[in-house]
Amino acid sequence: MSTFISMLRGINVSGHNKIGMADLKYLYESLNFRHVLTYVQSGNVIFDSTIQDVLKLTSLIEFAILKSFGLTVPVVIRNTTDFQRIINNNPFLIKRNEDPAKLHVTFLLNSPAKSDLIKLPSSPNANDEFILSGNEIFLFCPNGYGNTKLNNNFFEKKLNTTATTRNWNTVNTLYKMTSGR
Repeated sequence: MSTFISMLRGINVSGHNKIGMADLKYLYESLNFRHVLTYVQSGNVIFDSTIQDVLKLTSLIEFAILKSFGLTVPVVIRNTTDFQRIINNNPFLIKRNEDPAKLHVTFLLNSPAKSDLIKLPSSPNANDEFILSGNEIFLFCPNGYGNTKLNNNFFEKKLNTTATTRNWNTVNTLYKMTSGR
């Protein structure tokens, strides 16, 4: 059995795609996942599963959400090793020691195609920065994530894949919640 962290894209935002965390936890448990924990209302769910195939897990969860809640919600899944790698390798902390409150990670569903990578500008504006590393994009937004153009829609359009973003505190908290499992 392995531990996974799933992040739902676009639930409970401005009253849209409402799913209660207790209902979401029950849904995951009904899929025979174990030790299910949710964190904040934005759809972060930690769970253990005997299924190791992330694509199969993603499809299973997305179908269950559609069937139970009537919502098409993209789900991005990582394992604890992925989160540890992300935390240990944030270039904005390793090389520059930026304020963690200004850092975010955008999780991509798939690796971007090389033909899509050329669509990314090197610097969309003078303040915000991003560094793509595998299926994650590390963000530094000195004026706050709410004021950046480097949002999920920007990356989804440029890279032709689903994206969901979490702040650095949430990334660390999700990883800590997996310890001792």
